[in-house]
Amino acid sequence: MYYITELSRLLGGEYQIATLSASKDMNKRTHSVRWLNQIDQPTGYLEAVTYMERLVRAIDRGSEPETVWLLEHPSIYTRGTSASDSEIIDRESFPIYETGRGGKFTYHGPGQIVGYTMLDLRKRKMDIRAFVHDLEEWIIATLAKFSIRGERRNNRIGIWVVCKKSSINGLHEEKKIAAIGVRVRRWISYHGISINVEPDLRHFKGIIPCGIPEFGVTSLLDLGITATMSDVADAMHLSFEETFGRKTRMDPKI
Repeated sequence: MYYITELSRLLGGEYQIATLSASKDMNKRTHSVRWLNQIDQPTGYLEAVTYMERLVRAIDRGSEPETVWLLEHPSIYTRGTSASDSEIIDRESFPIYETGRGGKFTYHGPGQIVGYTMLDLRKRKMDIRAFVHDLEEWIIATLAKFSIRGERRNNRIGIWVVCKKSSINGLHEEKKIAAIGVRVRRWISYHGISINVEPDLRHFKGIIPCGIPEFGVTSLLDLGITATMSDVADAMHLSFEETFGRKTRMDPKI
């Protein structure tokens, strides 16, 4: 069954692409970042976005702490603000959600860790490019803990790995292992990253991932790494503190 949910309509028209005006009474104190790990059971997409929207407003007011939320979604496709209709191939298998994050179409589902990052950029560089660079570095550091070399590519968002030589042309293939798509409102970030641990890679064939048809998608399992979701979540936790220079505190629930 195919359907598109207009999140901006469901959430009262508040889902804006980006607003770069900072609050006059911003809290400049540095506190630990709340760390939520809920990869043990799938979280619905609308539930996640509704929570992020509330949390972004609360962080801006200073009534809630900055938060990183690790979770797993049921199988869905999401459409970013620059996606084209031609990039969706399978309109029947999974729900399709329109979302205010940047980027193209992507797949979320079991075996993939999504890391939603609700951070106050007023407490660090008010520089969105620098923030995205740090998200990339977070992923690269996480993969390195499993001896995987993740790399950036010019004009290709996300993190890529060089795989074995193709049996067709004998050239090394590059495949995407992690995606990035963020929004910023009043200098509070939300949405974030996703890392393919052990998803069913066939599900990516229903879209042109990130609008790049000539490159494939891979995962830790596809690369021969048998790490569990919990293993990768623990590595993400450590790598976040190393990359962002922020201490975290575990919170068992939202």
